[in-house]
Amino acid sequence: MTDAVLDAIRAHEDELIAIRQDIHAHPETGFEEVRTAGIVAAKLREWGVEVHEGLGKTGVIGTIKGSRPGQRAVGLRADMDALHIEEKSDLPYRSQVPGKMHACGHDGHTAMLLGAARYLSEHRDFAGTVHLIFQPAEEGLGGARTMVEEGLFEQFPMDSVYGMHAIPGIPEGDFFICPGPMMAASDSWSVVFRGTGGHGSAPDKGTDPTIPAAQFILGVQTIIGRNVAGLDSAVLSVGHIAAGAWGSPNIIPAEVVMRGTGRSFRPAVRDLLERRMGELAAGIAAACGCTAEFAYKRGTPPTVNWPEQTDLAVEVAGKLVGADKVKGNMTPVMGSEDFAFMLEKKQGSYIFIGNGEGPYVHTPLYNFNDRILATGAAYWVNLAKAELGLGEG
Repeated sequence: MTDAVLDAIRAHEDELIAIRQDIHAHPETGFEEVRTAGIVAAKLREWGVEVHEGLGKTGVIGTIKGSRPGQRAVGLRADMDALHIEEKSDLPYRSQVPGKMHACGHDGHTAMLLGAARYLSEHRDFAGTVHLIFQPAEEGLGGARTMVEEGLFEQFPMDSVYGMHAIPGIPEGDFFICPGPMMAASDSWSVVFRGTGGHGSAPDKGTDPTIPAAQFILGVQTIIGRNVAGLDSAVLSVGHIAAGAWGSPNIIPAEVVMRGTGRSFRPAVRDLLERRMGELAAGIAAACGCTAEFAYKRGTPPTVNWPEQTDLAVEVAGKLVGADKVKGNMTPVMGSEDFAFMLEKKQGSYIFIGNGEGPYVHTPLYNFNDRILATGAAYWVNLAKAELGLGEG
């Protein structure tokens, strides 16, 4: 069965590659995926798939009912959005949109799910229903949360939901996954240290907010080293610092602004990071005669795989590519994924498929590996059929 599915999808591989490369050349960022969503909807209709548009602003849902009796339903999700990055490749299909590119492989995710859609529509020998979820705005804008809030699981009832992401550094076509927390929560924080500022030649005449800012940068790492338990994992990183004027290096600024990210897996650790950062900012500022305004914004929750669905994903992937090419106990990573919002509401799992060697995601030279399109599409098909079974017909 598996070989037949893969062979059938490979018969249309050139079309999938053309779709993927076309989407790559015309990237659209979060909630602006009008062209991409239009391509998805048109292809689904061409292949006889029932289409619903507009959920989550630019989201598309394709529904395929099996020919055998069954009440179960499964959701398969792909993201569609690009990033605000200037592409630096010399690919013939490189981005034609200045400042935007598919630097995370969502063009490939979309094409893989389209490949599965075509096969499932043409081979409906399964029980129940498959919902194909083409999601907008994964990159920091909460597209998954928006779809859930707008009634994804009410309008399209499903028993489980699955996601997949291509990752460089994993051998081409291999699969990596683990039960439980697989990816971290992604939060953002900001702090503004305020003093009086003053002349650089007379720091004693005012209060200098660069001093508590400097101490805070080092101090936040004591939270990781001395407050977070040794068996827990967390990351705090500074990503933005702004103070003063380039043309006036002899002036002590009146304020210093910093922003950064916080990553964690457990709610208790998330709470700890927020509390201790606020305490540290206030304490250091006070010791230096300054003030601190601290804010912590919770973003994407941890991506937590459900055990039963993870076991099924490992089994399906193993039958497709061989058990030796599936790692079912991968080490969790500190990246984040807004598919987590769906896993908070429905049982399911999220898996990595190897993109092979090459530039990492979110970099100007990244490119999705077209050689894994058919493998990813076949995984989706076999997973859906394994979830739904053949029913009683």
